[in-house]
Amino acid sequence: MELLQKITTGLKSATEAAVALLALAIVLQVLFGPGVAFFPVDVVGNVVTLTAALGSHGVVGLVAVLVLATLFTRK
Repeated sequence: MELLQKITTGLKSATEAAVALLALAIVLQVLFGPGVAFFPVDVVGNVVTLTAALGSHGVVGLVAVLVLATLFTRK
């Protein structure tokens, strides 16, 4: 059981780090444009595409966004 707790804690930490990195990438891309050397991927474009894909599915998309937001914001 202790091993499962350590794995869960590690995954939560990795997820928090990934969300912070995503936020940093979005801010850098907004400030410096899509040619940011640190993030060669179009982060803002990918977020817009994901949002459009979820939005095109109506209520199911909204529920998916709600579930993801709940997962990321719960402590």
